[in-house]
Amino acid sequence: MIKTILPALVLGLTVIASAALPVTPVHAEDQKPEQVHVRGSIVSYGGSVLKVKTREGETVDVTLADGWKVASVANAAVTDIKPGDFVGIASLPSAGGGDGALEVLIFPPAMKGAGEGSYGWDLKPNSSMTNATVADAVKGVDGRTVTVSYHGKEKKIAIPDGTPVVTIAPATNDDLVPGAVVFIPAEKAASGTLAHQVLVGKNGVVPPM
Repeated sequence: MIKTILPALVLGLTVIASAALPVTPVHAEDQKPEQVHVRGSIVSYGGSVLKVKTREGETVDVTLADGWKVASVANAAVTDIKPGDFVGIASLPSAGGGDGALEVLIFPPAMKGAGEGSYGWDLKPNSSMTNATVADAVKGVDGRTVTVSYHGKEKKIAIPDGTPVVTIAPATNDDLVPGAVVFIPAEKAASGTLAHQVLVGKNGVVPPM
């Protein structure tokens, strides 16, 4: 099951999916829909609609597309991050220079390279998301600093102690219960907010991204 859900999930977790698209001329009508991230807790789930109270306090209806997928996250540890791992790290610029991690997602090996790059992210103002391969991981006095590489570039990111570190885990529709925390990479459609995948918290672990 997990091999089925992961490829679809990663397309929503990143804003770079061009590698998966055919190389054809781009016309105005071919532009990708605007991407949105819905973060909040489930109010209700029924049929093809997931009602979510967002972190901003509003309640939105998310329409689930045909063939939509659901996944979850499981706790990992900063010590699980090894050279060669492919990770997604949301971070903020640090006052002393460099970036400090807000959360870390360790991708399963089968997803290595998916959405590779570093780009703006909306977890917090001025935050960025970096999907990259760990070149080295060095334990410091205050957590760990990792050097990650993507497209021939390198970036150092400090991971302070207490930073949420998770990996992808299976889930089912039965996990979409009122109160469950969700992260939904979606798109704006004519009918409203449309999602192809949902990341839901379970067993006390919530999606930190």
